[in-house]
Amino acid sequence: MSFNNLQLIEPVRRALGHEGYTTPSPIQQESIPAILKQKDLLGCAQTGTGKTAAFAIPILQLMHQQQQQSQKGRRNIKALILTPTRELAIQIEESFNAYGKY
Repeated sequence: MSFNNLQLIEPVRRALGHEGYTTPSPIQQESIPAILKQKDLLGCAQTGTGKTAAFAIPILQLMHQQQQQSQKGRRNIKALILTPTRELAIQIEESFNAYGKY
Protein backbone atom coordinates (compact mmCIF):
# COMPACT_ATOMS: atom_id res chain seq x y z
CA MET A 1 0.00 0.00 0.00
CA SER A 2 1.14 3.56 -0.67
CA PHE A 3 -0.05 6.90 0.66
CA ASN A 4 -1.87 7.33 -2.67
CA ASN A 5 -4.27 4.56 -1.58
CA LEU A 6 -5.33 6.60 1.47
CA GLN A 7 -7.17 9.28 -0.54
CA LEU A 8 -4.86 12.08 0.62
CA ILE A 9 -4.89 15.48 -1.03
CA GLU A 10 -2.03 16.40 -3.34
CA PRO A 11 -0.30 18.96 -1.06
CA VAL A 12 -0.04 16.37 1.74
CA ARG A 13 1.18 13.64 -0.63
CA ARG A 14 3.82 16.04 -1.99
CA ALA A 15 5.00 16.91 1.53
CA LEU A 16 5.21 13.23 2.44
CA GLY A 17 7.27 12.58 -0.69
CA HIS A 18 9.54 15.47 0.24
CA GLU A 19 10.04 13.87 3.66
CA GLY A 20 10.89 10.55 1.99
CA TYR A 21 7.70 8.74 3.04
CA THR A 22 6.44 6.24 0.47
CA THR A 23 4.61 3.53 2.40
CA PRO A 24 2.35 4.08 5.43
CA SER A 25 3.11 2.12 8.57
CA PRO A 26 0.45 -0.23 9.99
CA ILE A 27 -0.77 2.40 12.50
CA GLN A 28 -1.04 4.93 9.67
CA GLN A 29 -2.89 2.50 7.37
CA GLU A 30 -5.51 1.90 10.03
CA SER A 31 -5.83 5.36 11.57
CA ILE A 32 -5.72 7.77 8.61
CA PRO A 33 -8.92 6.47 6.94
CA ALA A 34 -10.78 6.39 10.28
CA ILE A 35 -9.78 9.94 11.19
CA LEU A 36 -10.64 11.21 7.71
CA LYS A 37 -14.14 9.82 8.34
CA GLN A 38 -14.06 11.85 11.59
CA LYS A 39 -14.29 8.74 13.74
CA ASP A 40 -12.90 8.56 17.26
CA LEU A 41 -9.72 6.54 17.48
CA LEU A 42 -7.41 5.20 20.15
CA GLY A 43 -4.17 3.90 18.71
CA CYS A 44 -1.22 2.29 20.43
CA ALA A 45 2.11 1.48 18.81
CA GLN A 46 5.78 1.38 19.68
CA THR A 47 8.05 4.40 19.47
CA GLY A 48 9.17 5.13 15.92
CA THR A 49 6.17 3.60 14.16
CA GLY A 50 4.71 6.86 12.85
CA LYS A 51 2.01 7.66 15.40
CA THR A 52 2.45 11.41 14.99
CA ALA A 53 1.98 11.20 11.22
CA ALA A 54 -0.98 8.88 11.82
CA PHE A 55 -2.95 11.71 13.43
CA ALA A 56 -1.24 14.78 11.94
CA ILE A 57 -1.80 13.87 8.29
CA PRO A 58 -5.58 13.47 8.50
CA ILE A 59 -5.92 16.52 10.78
CA LEU A 60 -4.11 18.64 8.18
CA GLN A 61 -6.31 17.29 5.41
CA LEU A 62 -9.52 17.92 7.36
CA MET A 63 -8.35 21.45 8.21
CA HIS A 64 -7.61 22.09 4.54
CA GLN A 65 -11.07 20.89 3.55
CA GLN A 66 -12.73 23.01 6.23
CA GLN A 67 -10.74 26.05 5.13
CA GLN A 68 -12.03 25.60 1.59
CA GLN A 69 -15.62 25.61 2.89
CA SER A 70 -15.40 28.27 5.61
CA GLN A 71 -15.91 32.00 5.48
CA LYS A 72 -12.87 34.14 4.78
CA GLY A 73 -11.33 36.04 7.67
CA ARG A 74 -12.79 33.82 10.39
CA ARG A 75 -10.14 32.13 12.51
CA ASN A 76 -11.19 29.48 15.00
CA ILE A 77 -9.24 26.81 16.83
CA LYS A 78 -9.13 23.81 14.48
CA ALA A 79 -7.23 21.24 16.53
CA LEU A 80 -5.89 20.84 20.04
CA ILE A 81 -3.08 18.37 20.67
CA LEU A 82 -2.15 17.57 24.25
CA THR A 83 1.27 16.18 25.02
CA PRO A 84 3.02 15.41 28.31
CA THR A 85 6.32 17.19 27.61
CA ARG A 86 7.59 20.33 25.93
CA GLU A 87 10.07 18.27 23.90
CA LEU A 88 7.31 16.12 22.44
CA ALA A 89 5.25 19.23 21.68
CA ILE A 90 8.20 20.62 19.70
CA GLN A 91 8.57 17.35 17.78
CA ILE A 92 4.85 17.33 16.96
CA GLU A 93 5.02 20.96 15.79
CA GLU A 94 7.95 20.08 13.50
CA SER A 95 5.95 17.18 12.06
CA PHE A 96 2.90 19.37 11.41
CA ASN A 97 5.13 21.95 9.71
CA ALA A 98 6.72 19.27 7.52
CA TYR A 99 3.46 17.53 6.53
CA GLY A 100 1.63 20.83 6.05
CA LYS A 101 4.44 22.41 4.06
CA TYR A 102 2.37 22.82 0.90
